[in-house]
Amino acid sequence: MSFARATGILLHPISLPSPGGVGDLGPAAYEFIDWLAEARQGLWQVLPLGPPANGNSPYSSTSAFAGNPLLISLNRLAEKGWLECSQLSKLTREVGPINYDQVRKAKLPLLSEAAENFSQRASGETRSRFDHFREQNAWWLEDFVLYDSLRERHQLASWSHWPSGIAGREPAALESARNELADACRLRRIIQFFFWEQWRAIRLHCARKSIRVMGDIAIFVDFDSADVWANQELYRLKPDLTPQVVSGVPPDAFSATGQRWGNPLYNWDAMRAHGYDWWIKRLRWATQTCDYIRLDHFRGFAQFWEIPAHELTAINGRWVDGPGDDLFNRVRDALGGLPFFAEDLGYITPDVHALRDRHNIPGLAVLQFGFGDPGAHMYLPHRLTPDRVIYTGTHDNDTTLGWWNSSATEHERRAVESYCGKMEDGVNWAFIRLAQASVASLSVIPVQDVLGLGSEARLNTPSTHEGNYRWRMQPGSLTSSLQEKLAQLAEVCDRLPQPVSVQNDENFAA
Repeated sequence: MSFARATGILLHPISLPSPGGVGDLGPAAYEFIDWLAEARQGLWQVLPLGPPANGNSPYSSTSAFAGNPLLISLNRLAEKGWLECSQLSKLTREVGPINYDQVRKAKLPLLSEAAENFSQRASGETRSRFDHFREQNAWWLEDFVLYDSLRERHQLASWSHWPSGIAGREPAALESARNELADACRLRRIIQFFFWEQWRAIRLHCARKSIRVMGDIAIFVDFDSADVWANQELYRLKPDLTPQVVSGVPPDAFSATGQRWGNPLYNWDAMRAHGYDWWIKRLRWATQTCDYIRLDHFRGFAQFWEIPAHELTAINGRWVDGPGDDLFNRVRDALGGLPFFAEDLGYITPDVHALRDRHNIPGLAVLQFGFGDPGAHMYLPHRLTPDRVIYTGTHDNDTTLGWWNSSATEHERRAVESYCGKMEDGVNWAFIRLAQASVASLSVIPVQDVLGLGSEARLNTPSTHEGNYRWRMQPGSLTSSLQEKLAQLAEVCDRLPQPVSVQNDENFAA
């Protein structure tokens, strides 16, 4: 699929300056969207929206379909009468790094109370919308709310450690659990309804401002998820229901032992026998949730690194063929198109590029990677083609200013200065101009680079487990002068927003 030329900003909702200790889908999100529109930005990229499983990474989730309750705006719930405004006064108004433990302790009880109030008082058209949501999404919702309730009952223990009847999904055990946890499941259904109502309202506001939302899905799912528990035959599991093999990448110049991610690997033979039904549902849901979708670790669809689960590192793995064309042909037939772009960074073999090209799926280019040895120059504007999405850096990179000040080599610095000339308003704006002026169809800039922030604003450092996904933007950071600067760039670089059609599209129902 070819994308119309456009530009936008990467900012995950957790980083918005909302009250309550974490960004959410409330007033700060609408203010950000309005600012984007005035800045003539036609894209807003977010990270995966699911509830975190282990740690706080959006890429480790307990569901490929559910929404993260922490992103629900309590202010919006109060506006609708499901909470009293006075209950929100005790929430912190400070905008600092996210303390997830404190946020959960303060926010989750209020969400449950709002859900209980909804359950007791909702009527008429509101109740009908909930009933419609529950009916239309039962295919993932019922497994998720039961799984999440069981996970809480078992103090977040992995599902393979639950009682054998529940872990193995014996019908009698599941029916008993549904009865015992009926109230917990009832509230979780409503909380998911809250999330998707607020998200679709955000989508509608974006569409009315001619802004397309770019989503993101990880290729693998977490073992500790409703997806694996509910679809055990689709994963490579041992008789004791633990993974037989897990995901990762092999040793390279960055790591002598590779990276052992630990996600269970798919049983692609079983997926194929089921007509890739789970993947089709997943990608259809993604396209209903966002306009464009980034496919993380695209290489894994061609070949993936298979590591025996007992291995502590990724050294003793092997490359195994993925589903390749077969999957994408089925998905295209089911969805009518492939509105995806591929994260194809790092060591990519020709077969991966060929797979991507055969299905007209654009790839990525990251400017921070382009100034090393000559082989890295493929990420520079003069080497690009329109079938690319260009970034100054991604959520996994340091900010451009942080990279420049702390980790760029002298060779890279000289190369940047030769390529960009004078950088009177900073290397971050030099990179923004390079990205905007390139022939890549889409240009995406992390908001930290627009703000000229350093390493203190880095969102994630791969292969580390502490301090990630905590940064938040300060109120008032996005000024009118930055707005005007981006708007002028979008105009001269032919990246002005194009209208978004919302007629008769229930994806935008609020």
